[in-house]
Amino acid sequence: MNKIVFATNNQHKLDELRAIAGGKIEVVSLADIGCQDDIPEDADTLDGNALAKAEWVCSRYGIPCFADDTGLEVDALDGAPGVHSARYAGGAGHDSAANTALLLKNLRDVEMPRRTARFRTVIALVYPDGGKHLFEGKVEGFILTAPQGDGGFGYDPVFAPVEWGGRRSFAEARADEKNAISHRGRATRALVDFLCGTDGANTVQTNNSIE
Repeated sequence: MNKIVFATNNQHKLDELRAIAGGKIEVVSLADIGCQDDIPEDADTLDGNALAKAEWVCSRYGIPCFADDTGLEVDALDGAPGVHSARYAGGAGHDSAANTALLLKNLRDVEMPRRTARFRTVIALVYPDGGKHLFEGKVEGFILTAPQGDGGFGYDPVFAPVEWGGRRSFAEARADEKNAISHRGRATRALVDFLCGTDGANTVQTNNSIE
């Protein structure tokens, strides 16, 4: 089995990714390798943030590492919050409730069907020998006018994918239902396919080797 470090200590993300990987790779966290540092995350693109995190860990610990960055891109807000999704409301840490409240406030005058949006995840994989690869997954949907459901995390209660008719939120779904179509699920399956030597043709992805 392949063993690889996921540059996160977010237990929600770690559990979700391990479930998607289905035991095909052994994923360890930053805590598992004794990394408690605050990793820089100040690039202006999802690709840049994912690469920066993976490179930071790989260069200091000498082990293969992947990192992800996810953004919610709302068309009526010109793509915001985008790369700033985790800290959209400002302040210290990642306050999901505050982020969601601000998003709904900024969309208060926008009605369906103009509340279109997408989740996009980029995963960067970095090797100690300098090899770098990017994988992308995205899912189209709508921003609901109020939170629905108590599952998931982040913006899940207000994001309704088009596959479910734009009425049912990610937070109302079982984990396996969400993972089957989600942005992170698609990007993760592309990563796993690459690591296991399969083609991943059925995923929405990019797989770019970076020189």
